[in-house]
Amino acid sequence: LSLQCISNTSVQELMRCIRSQSENLLSGLPKKEMTAMSLGLAHSLSRYKLKFSPDKIDTMIVQAQNLLDDLDKELNNYMMRVREWYGWHFPELGKILTDNVAYIKTIKLVGTRDNMADTDLSDILMDELEQKVKEAAEISMGTEISDEDILNIQNLCDEIISINEYRAHLSEYLKARMMAMAPNLTVLVGETVGARLIAHSGSLVNLAKHPASTVQILGSEKALFRALKTKKDTPKYGLIFHASLVGSASTKNKGRISRSLAAKAALATRVDAFGDDVTMQLGIDHRAKLETRLRMLEEGNITKLSGAKAKAKLQKFHAVSEVKTFKVATDSTLPSTSKKIKQEDEAPNAPSHKKLKVEAETEEAAPSPKKKKKAKHDESAIAEDEQQEVEEQQTTGEEGSSKKKKKKKAKQEQEAADESVMDESVAETSGSAKKAKKEKKKKQAAEAEDE
Repeated sequence: LSLQCISNTSVQELMRCIRSQSENLLSGLPKKEMTAMSLGLAHSLSRYKLKFSPDKIDTMIVQAQNLLDDLDKELNNYMMRVREWYGWHFPELGKILTDNVAYIKTIKLVGTRDNMADTDLSDILMDELEQKVKEAAEISMGTEISDEDILNIQNLCDEIISINEYRAHLSEYLKARMMAMAPNLTVLVGETVGARLIAHSGSLVNLAKHPASTVQILGSEKALFRALKTKKDTPKYGLIFHASLVGSASTKNKGRISRSLAAKAALATRVDAFGDDVTMQLGIDHRAKLETRLRMLEEGNITKLSGAKAKAKLQKFHAVSEVKTFKVATDSTLPSTSKKIKQEDEAPNAPSHKKLKVEAETEEAAPSPKKKKKAKHDESAIAEDEQQEVEEQQTTGEEGSSKKKKKKKAKQEQEAADESVMDESVAETSGSAKKAKKEKKKKQAAEAEDE
């Protein structure tokens, strides 16, 4: 038709005026029909703008998941009651049969333990278990019960079997609804975990608005706030812990794979909530990538995933709230008393310089043992000469002066020789003292350098 459409503020104002005066412009229509028509038009326009489909009703998923949780609690309570009730009659059966469904069906079929030998349990139990049950029934230590008691127990067993069948039917319904509403999220985390995430957040749109970090710890709010309050490590996962990918990972890799799974689940949820013609191809691709990453983490080849080198491990940072104050004593350049005490403690036996000088002077003043020996030898020689002179005077009397002169000359020569020997010995001792002084000075200088 070659018509040009114009959309601006003036056109919108004109359309608003036409809608307000539609009752007067359109004749022959009652007021109720006009209001219903305008309301339906407004709803259809809002659905189109928000990309909302009436088929995607997440309320049914939330209610079905809550009902499943309630049924699980009731089944557990009923099973505990049956095991305790029938355990008084046949306590050994509870230890042999750990499966609840097999336990209930056996009680429903057999009744009292007296009928165990004549009953065929091949449809319920394996041959080995059937043989063990029949052998235990013959030597059981349980009490006897009446027919009315066993009838009430069997009625409770019928109730448990019916609830279990209804739970299986409800689980299939939930799986079908999850595949229709959030196929990508269901492929990644499973229908049970996906339904719990939607139920916890309130709706699929609310879950799509959450970031990946919130999706990761969704369901562990108590542990998160407790960790923040006590300043401990925050939890690594919440409801997403029950996903099959996280369960198949080892303990050290559960945190890493849960973080990666939460990131992919956040993307898949946004596609499921706001996308058109949603398929599960995105979820399949993301799950394949997560499986390869998990395989690499388990094998230890982390660097092959991104191609980058492995970074060095850094130590954890611990915040310290201590307030450090300035010490005024550190401004002084003089050595403190504590330093003096330390120096004295380090060298308590080291002699001071004054002590070293006094010891050197005393060593110089004290004669050497060689000098003492030579002086004693000279004194003894002089005493012997005097005794010889006295003896000669007594025996010979007064002799000639010539002999006396000869003796005096001989004495003088001996004294001169003795004096020369003394001088040589004194010179030797003085030289050794000087050498000792030099060696002591060298030792003192070396000790000062070491200190």
